[in-house]
Amino acid sequence: MDRRKSIKTLVVGSVTAGVLINACDTPDKQIAVPDTSNAPSGANADRMVEEIAHNKKLNDEKFFTPHEIATIGVLADIIIPADEVSGSATDAKVPDFIEFMVKDRPENKIPMRGGLRWLDVECLNQYEKAFKDCSTQQQLEVVDKIAYPKKVQPGYEQGTSFFTLMRNLTLSGFYSSEIGTKDVGYMGNKPNQWNGVPEDVLKQYNLAYSEKELRECVSFDKA
Repeated sequence: MDRRKSIKTLVVGSVTAGVLINACDTPDKQIAVPDTSNAPSGANADRMVEEIAHNKKLNDEKFFTPHEIATIGVLADIIIPADEVSGSATDAKVPDFIEFMVKDRPENKIPMRGGLRWLDVECLNQYEKAFKDCSTQQQLEVVDKIAYPKKVQPGYEQGTSFFTLMRNLTLSGFYSSEIGTKDVGYMGNKPNQWNGVPEDVLKQYNLAYSEKELRECVSFDKA
């Protein structure tokens, strides 16, 4: 489900390395520099042109109805509500993520739509309202019946199967969002400050920086 990996940068990197090597060997040779004028930039810099076109096609399509999206939002926020650390699933735009994912993986279309319909029918039978229009207490009563696969009651197997899929999609969408990564404290790649090889390691190998190197290299305060 990682849609951010691309071999494009590897290809460009290898071509660039070859250009530099050839430039050193034959200064008079005409170097063919690859044309990157049409290469993706900005947020799409790490994606293939085909992937960008595929994503655009899916984003231009609509699968869920407004009622279904509203129901997904209510259910997603029950699964991941807002707390003192971070926002809720809808704050992380999980419904948009789920909309995209069911189009990207069409095998989930029928289970999701069927599950949402099951949820509404169950609530209509019990409370004479669709799930999204029920009170919070009523919504939780229904969710409690389908949220635990090992404790599912007879007749609620379809609802439990749907809720498991919904929970997986919600967690995937939330924890791949900016809000979700901050929620778990993921820092990502950060630039650090390096003062060179530690003194004890240098001594171990009978090495030392020269006065010129110490004078010209940047040194960071360790305090």
